[in-house]
Amino acid sequence: MTEGSYHHGNLRAALLERAEAVLVESGVDGLSLRALARDLGVSHAAPSRHFRDRQALLDALAVSGFTRLNERLRTAVEAPGPVSARLSALGRAYVEFAVTHAPLLNLMFTAKHADDSSAELKELGHRSLETTAELIAQAQREGDARAGDPARLAQVAFSALHGLATLALGSLLDDTPLAEATELAIDVLLTGLGFSR
Repeated sequence: MTEGSYHHGNLRAALLERAEAVLVESGVDGLSLRALARDLGVSHAAPSRHFRDRQALLDALAVSGFTRLNERLRTAVEAPGPVSARLSALGRAYVEFAVTHAPLLNLMFTAKHADDSSAELKELGHRSLETTAELIAQAQREGDARAGDPARLAQVAFSALHGLATLALGSLLDDTPLAEATELAIDVLLTGLGFSR
């Protein structure tokens, strides 16, 4: 694309989309506002209308990632059916997102835990855990899950699923297909939470 030929109408969205592609191709170090402007065929100053600097772009990418992840988890939680089925769907949704968007997820967690992360980023970053804890608390009220702090139980469940995704990305599951490993992990987690299977 030649400079000035960009006519999308939503440069901010296009910058984020291209930035995520570069993140996958080259990692965080490969991201620069000037290179994104060149890729999109706009002036090198155009991205500054939307992002004051590279860090603002990275933060916006993290916000976008958490927003998408939270939407997927919320869809699983709001589906009809027993809590155990919804927790299973939530677990599958998390592993699928973590494996499919690994560089983005890494950026999301790095940005969330940065000393200067925004309130919006922290809130979005905690929402997936809160969503899971709310579902576990519902199961506890209904007598289907073990006693205990729902937030702690949700944290341990997420840790197990995140670990599984990390092993899959490192090709460390040997001959076990990811889908099979995911179902087994979810089964173990639900049993540990006290659900009868």
